[in-house]
Amino acid sequence: MTRRAVVVTHSGREEAVQATAEAVRELERAGVEPVLAPEDADPESLPPFDLAVVLGGDGTVLRAAELTRGSRVPLLGVNLGHVGFLAEAERDDVGEAVRRLTAGDFVIEERGTLDVRVQAPDGSVTRGWALNEAALEKAERSRMIEVIVEVDARPLSSFGCDGVVLATATGSTAHAFSAGGPVVWPDVDGMILVPLSAHALFSRPLVVGPRSVLAVEVIERSPEGVLLCDGRRRIAVPPGSRVEVRRSSVPVRFARLTPAPFTTRLVHKFGLPVEGWRGHPRHGEDRVVPRRPAPPPDTAPTRHTGEAPA
Repeated sequence: MTRRAVVVTHSGREEAVQATAEAVRELERAGVEPVLAPEDADPESLPPFDLAVVLGGDGTVLRAAELTRGSRVPLLGVNLGHVGFLAEAERDDVGEAVRRLTAGDFVIEERGTLDVRVQAPDGSVTRGWALNEAALEKAERSRMIEVIVEVDARPLSSFGCDGVVLATATGSTAHAFSAGGPVVWPDVDGMILVPLSAHALFSRPLVVGPRSVLAVEVIERSPEGVLLCDGRRRIAVPPGSRVEVRRSSVPVRFARLTPAPFTTRLVHKFGLPVEGWRGHPRHGEDRVVPRRPAPPPDTAPTRHTGEAPA
């Protein structure tokens, strides 16, 4: 049976066009049929596929996640954007990344998602989901929305604000991060709530456990709000509505090519300064092994022979 790989890319950019052509060539060399996904693609409009290759920024990866969520298809992201937190490879590595994907030389990392429920004042319910976040925002720029925040069926606080971000650990480095929320390691199975420009004495970001339910009610006297799931799927939130978010049982599966820990990814993506780091005790050591001193300026450097330091 012929394997297929859906290719999701940021159309209209010359760099994306070139990277897509390279990815397609590598897929065909491996005997994998490439299927280019149009901008408005949904899983039902595409033939069955076994792999997903994404070329673009995090927004393109989020678009691809709509096609793979709920399946066992691994998603490989190649960053053509700025930070590209969800991507696994960079532009220069696209050929090697696709070769490893088609050869099965990767590990699966499952990222949790959110189930979203919006109940309008008339009782109607709209459901959605998010990989990064569900962001409740004001619909009018000139007016704040007024909300009551609830955790596990108990009210916590009410305030006027520009909005509230309800995020996964994956989304902690996205909208929640820009709003002052904490960076949460992906293996932390929890959810984050971050108020946006709240007029309140208590409006700190919250981190709750995987069994908690976060809710935000829009007070009836408030202007209308809008809920954006991953910045892509929009749900109207009129005054008197209730937004509930809980952990979903349906993950998104990412193909990871390197075992680098999240700390390394964080340093690399944000360009964090780590010069001068000397390491820490490992394998039962109780001290830091000192580095070799630099040779005096008037002597030639000693050739490294591979011996361990004394």
